[in-house]
Amino acid sequence: MSIYEIPVLDQSGKEITLEEYRGKVLLIVNTATRCGLTPQYEGLEKLYETYRDRGFEILDFPCNQFAFQAPGDADAINSFCSMRFATKFPRFAKIKVNGKETAPLYVYLKEQKPGRIAWNFGKFLVGRDGSVVARFAPTAKPETLTGAIEEELAK
Repeated sequence: MSIYEIPVLDQSGKEITLEEYRGKVLLIVNTATRCGLTPQYEGLEKLYETYRDRGFEILDFPCNQFAFQAPGDADAINSFCSMRFATKFPRFAKIKVNGKETAPLYVYLKEQKPGRIAWNFGKFLVGRDGSVVARFAPTAKPETLTGAIEEELAK
């Protein structure tokens, strides 16, 4: 199964796949609105604004597994991100990234780049061909990813 066939829930809770992102470079991030790393939304939005016209997408998956730092429903999370950080990249339904109820997408990502998700704002870079090419720690600031993103966009 390719990453594009894995079922995910969109922000409204409807099951979809990532097929519409085929051929793009993706940065998949588990996020939270009340985390010490939440200011990374600003850097993520800058990456998105810089590279989206070249075929780059950020896919935001809120995750409430770490100290309950993503409270609220989809509307509350989206409002917070839109108003506080002016984010425009796609946001999906809350997911679980560890444990028995790990979302299929994160099962796949962790099979490709093994290891438990340590905290919110873990990042996976996916190439245009759907392969998971890199994994970045939650503390990796978005601006430090530019080299890896540019390398994938050039392929």
